[in-house]
Amino acid sequence: MTDRILYVSDLDGTLLRNDMTVSPYSVETINRLVEKGLGFTYATARSIEIARTVTSDLRLKLPVITRNGAVLADNTDGRAIRKNLFSQKDISFLKSALSDIAPYGFVSSFFGEKMDRLYLDAEHSEGLAGYIDYYRDDNSMYAVDDIDSMFGGNPCYVTLIGDREDIEPIYNRLKDAYELEYIFQKDIYRDEYWLDITPKDCTKAKTLLRLKEELGFDKLVIFGDSLNDMSMFKIADECYAVANAIDDLKNAAAGVIGSNEEDAVARFLEERAAEI
Repeated sequence: MTDRILYVSDLDGTLLRNDMTVSPYSVETINRLVEKGLGFTYATARSIEIARTVTSDLRLKLPVITRNGAVLADNTDGRAIRKNLFSQKDISFLKSALSDIAPYGFVSSFFGEKMDRLYLDAEHSEGLAGYIDYYRDDNSMYAVDDIDSMFGGNPCYVTLIGDREDIEPIYNRLKDAYELEYIFQKDIYRDEYWLDITPKDCTKAKTLLRLKEELGFDKLVIFGDSLNDMSMFKIADECYAVANAIDDLKNAAAGVIGSNEEDAVARFLEERAAEI
């Protein structure tokens, strides 16, 4: 009896090219294989709304993992299937501990079924200012007047963007003070550093393990490039780093495939499908 395999790819730096698009070849290949029964999905730090701007041509039948595991979503219509939210205790800690969040951070929060990104009306770091400018026409991202409003609705994710010397001390302070999930890493497209914070036990890996069990898959094959993929590598039956991945991920991988610029994930899937 053939094992049911779930293939899972990171987006940025893995399935996406450096121009943040999925190539026509990858779209065609993945859609064709999914239609034939291949189990494939993606796991990303992006929100489903932002992820769908670059994955809408993929006709995926399985839920996708977004916000580093905080939200399980439908890539077809953008609907949130499952949300992992901060508790009131988490929110109280973050509001108190992030008194210096104004220059660097925003909060992703659900208002009903819609996720908004809220930041303080203040002077921002170059990294956050660039992010805000990039999404200036997106009405789901907007300024609020105070930190209570910033954590309004049902928050599930906090992001800080800035220079390493600004963000790393915040990361070190938080991770030793209160148990949440913290991912601190350099952005793959720019020089700034990001700190992403999700509820405790909310990671790509833990959300993926639950999805694997619910859907009845036997094995996980993972593709990635960055630190936030490491949790998935640790629970995978097979894990592959793209050629442009960080060294720590390459060292943890079963193998290194081509780069994100070479459609490495799609080519691997096509070759693997041909062997079945």
